[in-house]
Amino acid sequence: MDAQQAGEEIERELLILTRHQEMASPRRLHGSEALERSAYVLLSRIEVQGPMSVADLVDAFGLAASTFNRQTAALLRDGLVERTLDPNGGVARKFRITQKGIDALAADRGKVVDGLAEVVTDWTPERLDRFIADLQQFNRDIERLTGRPWPR
Repeated sequence: MDAQQAGEEIERELLILTRHQEMASPRRLHGSEALERSAYVLLSRIEVQGPMSVADLVDAFGLAASTFNRQTAALLRDGLVERTLDPNGGVARKFRITQKGIDALAADRGKVVDGLAEVVTDWTPERLDRFIADLQQFNRDIERLTGRPWPR
């Protein structure tokens, strides 16, 4: 199989995986108290990286500032983040995850992790290790090509 054929196979499987993920999201399975997908992603990033400004989010995700203005406004309204001064002394305000945001993210993440654990429950430790290593490498290669690493 050449790289083009592999790309076609990977695209199809990622499409299916994304669909499975949408169908099994905490919000869909457990009601409207769960986080929107964009909130889950933003809170996850802020949790691991620390307070971020809209400009930081634009750099991290490569999306328009207007997208993050809308998303952070919703997070602020729901009490999941708060505005704070830049801990490094910069001018821009940053968004910091609140305890309510930490709790909501942990609850949703727990549901996601439980669902994933159920999928791989019969896998051998070797298969799990190989799958995780391959997935990590795949993500790192994408990050290298896009110049947008995800902090780990």
